[in-house]
Amino acid sequence: MLLSIALILLMGFSLGALLHRIGIPALLGMMAAGMILGPYGLDLFSPEILLISPELRKIALIVILLRGGLSLDLKDLKQVGRPAVLLCFLPALLEMITITLLAPKLFPISTLDAALMGAVVAAVSPAVVVPRMIEMIGNKIGTKKSIPQMILAGASVDDIFVIVVFTSLLTMSTGGETSIGTNVIHVPLAILSGSLIGLSIGWISTLVFRKISVRDTAKVLILLSISFLMVSFEDAFPFIPFSGLLAVMAMGVSMLQSNRNMASRIMGKFSKIWVAAEILLFVLVGGAIDFRYLSDAGLLSMILLAAGLLFRFIGVWLSTSGTILENKEKLFCAIAYMPKATVQAAIGAIPLAMGLEAGNLILTVAVLAIIITAPLGAVGIDRLQRRLLK
Repeated sequence: MLLSIALILLMGFSLGALLHRIGIPALLGMMAAGMILGPYGLDLFSPEILLISPELRKIALIVILLRGGLSLDLKDLKQVGRPAVLLCFLPALLEMITITLLAPKLFPISTLDAALMGAVVAAVSPAVVVPRMIEMIGNKIGTKKSIPQMILAGASVDDIFVIVVFTSLLTMSTGGETSIGTNVIHVPLAILSGSLIGLSIGWISTLVFRKISVRDTAKVLILLSISFLMVSFEDAFPFIPFSGLLAVMAMGVSMLQSNRNMASRIMGKFSKIWVAAEILLFVLVGGAIDFRYLSDAGLLSMILLAAGLLFRFIGVWLSTSGTILENKEKLFCAIAYMPKATVQAAIGAIPLAMGLEAGNLILTVAVLAIIITAPLGAVGIDRLQRRLLK
């Protein structure tokens, strides 16, 4: 396993730095490294790495959300108001509905399987979006109208919304005892409970750190441990409406509101951790891409993804309509909501592993979504932020 970790870090960093030098987002080089090293390339990953790959990706996701929470000022978010709330669910919902209605017409699958496919595809990638929004906040790009803050919050909750819907649909697809009414109630309850518990724990943690002298490095370890506990609780008790990932981000938000100086110092520590976590995440995401299914994808899958993205863009436009945002700023928001990678790599293969008939097709469309939208979205954010925003 040590050899695999060394190869992941060295090749991921090298290819990422190489592409960054020629103006291409480094994450593409990291994903390419994963494709080369992974089980569908040279097969240089040890079995142990493949076994813990989902957990390593989840750890990286937790680091992302903690950084996002520690950067998200609620005062800025309140200035945006309604659009920030709508961005949490409307674009993903429209994309899911589009795929649910269109997929059965293009492929021989049921409406329920199509809805499951829509839930897999609809999540935006926090690994692509959140670090870029944090960088934009630091560089004061678009911050006068709180555009990066709005996207950061919306994209993070978008993931939680989609994952909760996916879990509910998967239960229905595998014959679990659940009702539509239960699923409808589960989503807002999970978001509400995750937010409240995360905010409370963040406030309590700040009080404890004020009274007890602890080094910032120790604070980081404690916060990571609390985050692991919250996410593990959600995994252990899926029937309880609670979002561990949203609680992680809310904890960071609460700490920023309670003590900005402390939050800023902790944020600096997490930024250093992210250097290694980013490489691990995107190399492992690249390693999860199985090209064997791409030959079966064909033009129909492309049409399906294009239709989903079109209605996702419409959802972003509707969410930001009636605001002070100019059309070019709305266009940037739509582009920033395009990338898909982390969630699709994490859950795309689950329907296949659980023996669903449409599992192969769902995985194929998920892989295509990663390959097409992650590069386009990342390049779009990096290249257009200074052109479209003030």
